[in-house]
Amino acid sequence: MEHFKTKPEDVVPIRQKLAFGAGSLANQLFPAAVGAYMGAVVIIFGMDPYLAGILSAIPRFVDAILDPIMGYISDNTRSRWGRRKPYILIGSIVTSILFIFMWQLFIGHTQMFNFWYILIISLFFYIGLTVFAAPLIGLGYELTPDYNERTRLMAVSQFLGQFAWMISPWFLYIIYNFYGKEPDLAAEGSRHLAIYIGFLCLVLGILPALFCKEIDQSNITGQSRLSLKNLVGNMKHFFKGFGETIKNGPFLRLCGATFCVFNGFQLVASFSVFIIMYYVFPGQAVQDISTLWIGLFGTVSSFATAFLVIPVITYMSGKIGKRNAFIISILISTVGYILKWWAFQYAVETHWLMFVPLPFISFGIGGLFTLMMSMTADVCDYDELKNGMPRKEATFGAIYWWMVKLGTSLAVLFGGFVLSGVGFDPALPTQSMDTLNKLRLADIIIPAVTGLIAIIIMWRYDITEKKAREIREKLVERRGEL
Repeated sequence: MEHFKTKPEDVVPIRQKLAFGAGSLANQLFPAAVGAYMGAVVIIFGMDPYLAGILSAIPRFVDAILDPIMGYISDNTRSRWGRRKPYILIGSIVTSILFIFMWQLFIGHTQMFNFWYILIISLFFYIGLTVFAAPLIGLGYELTPDYNERTRLMAVSQFLGQFAWMISPWFLYIIYNFYGKEPDLAAEGSRHLAIYIGFLCLVLGILPALFCKEIDQSNITGQSRLSLKNLVGNMKHFFKGFGETIKNGPFLRLCGATFCVFNGFQLVASFSVFIIMYYVFPGQAVQDISTLWIGLFGTVSSFATAFLVIPVITYMSGKIGKRNAFIISILISTVGYILKWWAFQYAVETHWLMFVPLPFISFGIGGLFTLMMSMTADVCDYDELKNGMPRKEATFGAIYWWMVKLGTSLAVLFGGFVLSGVGFDPALPTQSMDTLNKLRLADIIIPAVTGLIAIIIMWRYDITEKKAREIREKLVERRGEL
């Protein structure tokens, strides 16, 4: 395989990498914290799980609709501060403040009061999150034009982002152990913790706006003039760009492979929790010891992703290319899923053995977003070569994550069907061994099959390092750049 040395001017300074990574951490901590707090609403405040499910679904549906629109707005913005940074700054402030207010709940309020309170604020929260996230992702795609430096940038981003998933499984544990298990004390703890999380996300979220450098806007042409008077023209331009994006062959492969890998993982994400509770600790499902091990299970997985998988994937990508690194990462992940059968079986006696498959499994998700984010940046160059200006980094990013969010909703839905199909009944204190064995098989087979389908989809992905360099040279020539 032919390799090229990254030019000094294409290297993203470490300060900018860390600033972009801090924004990515905020972007992942927001949904991770919301997910944890949805559990707290049920456990601490006694909300019906059905209502909690509605609270999760409706705002995310609005968020998914707004993503492509916000991407279009960011791509077509012209200002003295850039196309991305003003939105990142405003979005981070608004979203952080709304997160804090969203979880100022009290035991004395009725279930329906809490439901409508959370729903109304969360709608505005997710609008703010869209304003923050879509331009942030677009900013990441344009920070460097270099094939390998893009992977290194996304590696730093995903490394820092993993800390959101290391700490979020412990939020309930922190509330109960630092404040108390009585409802009033736990409610107070949840309010205080929301303030700390909100301010942390605020600090992290504004760093990309302060320290990252945007692409030179003087080289961007063909942008739509955003205004209410030009609304019809804006809509035509939006749908034209949207159509060009979803007809992009390499991009569709990235979306298809991501849909399979991530949503295969998401579909069975809760299964390990139930297996730990009902299989590894039979008869102890509600005791603190199983909750502790569940928290450790999630933290160890994220730790392995951050400190093992991402560095290895970044190195592999530079040596054998992004597509090949992706295929190998999925195969390693599949081995990990298969190992789960024996790991959980022996974990009944030796609990720590449940962690053995995690470093292997982590190659799936850890490799997925590190490589896919980098490859999407390459696709943006391909799109400019094929369709011309304006560049559509935020639009590509928004559509990509819209697809991820849609798939996540479907995964949650079908995950419930699988649980019902294997005979799982959450109302029972114990589950039959036949049900648990079927659940364990589903926990292995589903992500293994979706991973193999993703490999088939990516097999003919053809933007190699050499082709990416050729595309860049043609773009430089077309723009008249030196």
